[in-house]
Amino acid sequence: MRRKLFSLILGLTLSHYVFADTATAYQESADLIKQTYEQKLFTLPAFKEGHYGLRMYRQTLDEKYTAAIWSDLARVASRLNYFAAEVNTPESIYVYSEERLAGYIGDDDERSIRRFNATKHMPEYLYLGIDLLGSMARANEYGLKHKQDEKLRQVIRRHDFARYATDTEMIRAWAAQLANQVYWLRQLGEQDVVEPFIESFRNTYPDSIDKKLSPQQYGNKLYGMTHIIFADSQYYQRQVNEKEHQWIYDYFRTHIDQIILRAKEDVIAEVGISFLLAGLENEPVVEKTRKAINKAINKQHGMVPSNTGDFDFSKGEHRNVLAIMLLDWQQVNLAPTLKNQPDVFSRLPYGLVPK
Repeated sequence: MRRKLFSLILGLTLSHYVFADTATAYQESADLIKQTYEQKLFTLPAFKEGHYGLRMYRQTLDEKYTAAIWSDLARVASRLNYFAAEVNTPESIYVYSEERLAGYIGDDDERSIRRFNATKHMPEYLYLGIDLLGSMARANEYGLKHKQDEKLRQVIRRHDFARYATDTEMIRAWAAQLANQVYWLRQLGEQDVVEPFIESFRNTYPDSIDKKLSPQQYGNKLYGMTHIIFADSQYYQRQVNEKEHQWIYDYFRTHIDQIILRAKEDVIAEVGISFLLAGLENEPVVEKTRKAINKAINKQHGMVPSNTGDFDFSKGEHRNVLAIMLLDWQQVNLAPTLKNQPDVFSRLPYGLVPK
């Protein structure tokens, strides 16, 4: 009996040290990527600089990221100023959208071809969904709005977003983006098409056809699922309720080994973070994704390369900030907002005002 008890205590002690060593290794890996990106953060384009800084601020509330957030503020203000002044009539939206659509001509990868073919019948989506909504929602999250907010809302109201969000080919081309946009519309108090989108998404990607999906389409399905979770959390600002997305969590639990085998590192990290956003840090899925991402880090370059072995600093920002968050998760924070962190917004770019 004593021998069995000793063995049990020894086993628990050893497992504690293994867990502690593993957690330390993950944090060290996250710190390595942080060092790589933060020493050159301000060489990134404004969108990517803001993408990194905002996520790290929401995780840590560290003031060192506020300069990157101001860059994001300036980017959002610039876009909304332009849209309010130049792109708000049916004619100007058509011209703008056709120019955006033309950018996909000549790209022969599967994603670009799908996006061009799906969107050519409704090119205004590139303006409305991809450009306008994202900027308005980001300002709204900060506790701000454009000074011509009502004018921009009238533009949104001229379009039925269900047309895009429930279209099968659009979902196959833009699953993650549509997930973001239907939640942004709800956040802004405009048209609510969250449930119709989710129903259409599930009909587009039934689990029974997984094996028939190309790598690109399998990734698109997974991105759509993770972004439903992310968008519901208002991008790492609040914890989500697992029961409200049970079908997603059940799928990830059942298929995690296949996901790690078939998906890119971005997606693998997002799957793990989806569980962290629901307060499920002790789930086996989280450990499996952390192990996979930690293994993927190139220590010499201090980052996770692309699945083709590319170490491009700018292109890798999205993948690597996700890796940091997965490996060294902190907490969700409703931040930054004008009310809770007024110092971040002491100087507002022209065009943005308190909402």
